[in-house]
Amino acid sequence: MTSALLVMDVQVGIVARLGDPDALLDRLTQAADAARSAGVPVIYVRVAFRPGYPEIPASNKTFSALAATGAFDESAPETQIHSRVTPRPGEVVVVKRRTSAFAGSDLAEVLRAGRIDTLVLTGIATSGVVLSTLRQAADLDYGLVVLSDGVADADPEVQQVLTTRVFPRQARVTTVAEWAAGLVSRH
Repeated sequence: MTSALLVMDVQVGIVARLGDPDALLDRLTQAADAARSAGVPVIYVRVAFRPGYPEIPASNKTFSALAATGAFDESAPETQIHSRVTPRPGEVVVVKRRTSAFAGSDLAEVLRAGRIDTLVLTGIATSGVVLSTLRQAADLDYGLVVLSDGVADADPEVQQVLTTRVFPRQARVTTVAEWAAGLVSRH
C-alpha cells in the first residue's frame, strides 16, 4: 500500500471563511510533518480558474456565481495555499477546476506516476472537496482514509453526519494524531 496525504482547498480565501482556523491549521501541519517524516508524499490541491473563467459555463450554478464575483482567479492571492501549510520544494500542487480534486486536474496522472493506491484526505470543506473527492476516489478503487479533525465545514451538523455516518462507509475515519502515531509505529 502506497499512500499520499492530500491537503485540499486550504487556500487563503477559503481559510478566511472559517471562524477560528488556528487549531485546524495546526493539525494539518502536524499531518504534513508526520507524512514527510514517514516518506508519505504530501500533495496540495487548490481550486482556481484562468482569467475570464473559460472553464465555467453559465449552467454551472456554483461556479458561475463565483465567476460573477471575480473570485478564484488562479493568480489571486485568495487562491494560494495558506502560508501555515505551505508546500515544501518538490511537493506537488494540483490546480482543479471543479469541486472534486480529480475534476479538471492532473491528480490522477500524479497518483498513477507515484503508484499511489491510498489517499489520506484533509481539507476545506468537508461537504465540498472532501466529499466529492472521496466519492470519486472510491469509484476509482483507491483506498481511503479521512482525518476527521483535518477537515472542516461551515455547518457543524453536516461535518458530524459526514465524518460519523457517511464517510465510514467508504473510508477509514481517524484523527490526525492517531494517523500520525500509526505512521511512527511503522517506521
